[in-house]
Amino acid sequence: MKAFDYDLDYKNLDLRKHPELYRIGRGEQGVLLVEPYKGEILPHWRFKTPEIATESSEKIYDMFLEYKKQNDFIGMDMARKFIQMGYTRARRYTNYKGGRKYKENGTLSINKGDPEKAKSAEIFKKVLEKAKTDEDYLRMKEEHRARYEEG
Repeated sequence: MKAFDYDLDYKNLDLRKHPELYRIGRGEQGVLLVEPYKGEILPHWRFKTPEIATESSEKIYDMFLEYKKQNDFIGMDMARKFIQMGYTRARRYTNYKGGRKYKENGTLSINKGDPEKAKSAEIFKKVLEKAKTDEDYLRMKEEHRARYEEG
């Protein structure tokens, strides 16, 4: 498996046209780089309140399913990454006031954050489990790796 390539010119690269250049990477790598998907998904990504998180996670999951209908693995993976990022960012705000893990002096923040974000995180987590265990997603992920990332 090849690592996510941060050296590509993502601002001028359409990975829908060049799937051979896409690397899945780990976790959320590339979530804010890979176009045209970033531009399509990012406007819908929000987690401020549980209501907003519900609307956002459902919309992005709908996009995941639409990419699936189009046989677009990269779109599915990017939607999954945004859903995962909804979960991880909401958790960070749950654990740390203002989402800041470290104080300005570099020490770990021990202040508890926003309990509403815990609800938002759980909403995204449930949707993440559906996306990352989708049988077609898993099959397409292995096919992408076998075709473009091995070797």
